[in-house]
Amino acid sequence: MRHALARIFERGELHDPALHEAPLTVTEVRVSPDLKRATAYVMPLAGRNAAEIMAGLKRGAGHLRRLVAQEVKLRVAPQISFALDQSFDEASRIDSLLRREDVARDLGAGDEHPAENDNDKDDGDGA
Repeated sequence: MRHALARIFERGELHDPALHEAPLTVTEVRVSPDLKRATAYVMPLAGRNAAEIMAGLKRGAGHLRRLVAQEVKLRVAPQISFALDQSFDEASRIDSLLRREDVARDLGAGDEHPAENDNDKDDGDGA
């Protein structure tokens, strides 16, 4: 379903002004166990115009459902909702935390000390 949505966006099959030539990445689609609902996580290029694009996707959800149903053969075409993918922001936040001096110092401290318990090493005697 993710690939089908990506192809639909790439072909520009939605005619909403907010989505016209708006580069979108479909990062994930989560489908409910009964296959009746799906949440597509999307990210506009560089996060630009995210609010407008999300509104356009909401307006075009019914049309997208029909287009997806034509590409993906399922017994029931799921109702599609869209959510802004926050994973890029979260990854950036984690990266900035890991680059902080105090965190780097704490992470590097473990590399300087050899294993405290040398009894765990294999001495080759098979015991």
